Amino acid sequence: MVAFRYSVLAALALRVVSVFAAEGDSPLADDAGSPPEVDLKVDVVATFPEADDIFGVKLVNGRPTKAVIDITNNEDEPIIVAGIGGQLVDPRGVGPKDNPSAAIVRNLTGIRYEATIPAGEKQSLPYSFVLDMQPREVRLQLLAAIGNSANQLFQVGVYDQTVNIVEAPTSIFDPQIIFLYLVLTGVFAGTCYFVYKTWIEALFPQTKRAAKPSKKVRAQPDLQSGDEASFASGTGSDKGYDESWIPSDHLNRPTARRVKSGAAKSKAKATQ
Repeated sequence: MVAFRYSVLAALALRVVSVFAAEGDSPLADDAGSPPEVDLKVDVVATFPEADDIFGVKLVNGRPTKAVIDITNNEDEPIIVAGIGGQLVDPRGVGPKDNPSAAIVRNLTGIRYEATIPAGEKQSLPYSFVLDMQPREVRLQLLAAIGNSANQLFQVGVYDQTVNIVEAPTSIFDPQIIFLYLVLTGVFAGTCYFVYKTWIEALFPQTKRAAKPSKKVRAQPDLQSGDEASFASGTGSDKGYDESWIPSDHLNRPTARRVKSGAAKSKAKATQ
């Protein structure tokens, strides 16, 4: 029975959180027959560890914006955090005759918790969302739906400040950027080559190179008989060189005589 009651409370809380007015006021206004407000003794603080800097909170496109919701229960009884939701609102607001919902730029996703916080204790709840919008200045409103032990549902403001939506910073070492540079470089090189081969090369015709003469082996002229005779007569010999300057002992070399071996002599005698 208790679990069913908590589930119904969470469903009602999410509906309340998702339809609150643009200016941060509850849609259950005083002139709409809302029940009398009951003071809920809780302290709620929202921080953005990764998005907050000296220039305020920045919501980076494509990256999760993480918030930490610290809720302190100052009641004498446990409380139930049914859910947390929010929306982005145009900081300029709307005219007096316009519908308050016209100022809503985007609704943020509501998250159900059903977290019970005992009396006097504090609990931190994470809340994150991702945006993909044009960089601009918006008003971030976060609300928490909290119920007490008497089954009363309260809409508690968590955060209501002006923030900036910015693009993610780029780095030259980003793999996507490096791949993009490579693709653009290849396209540019291909385009330049096509332009050169199509138009530029036609404006500067290349001159034909002269054919190199083939190396032919020159045939040496044959010595005529008359030249040979004159050469022989000039040297004084038909050997082709002059023997006058060669010593006689080199010219008259003793000829070696052949000596028959004993086996040859015995063979000759046998034949006789």
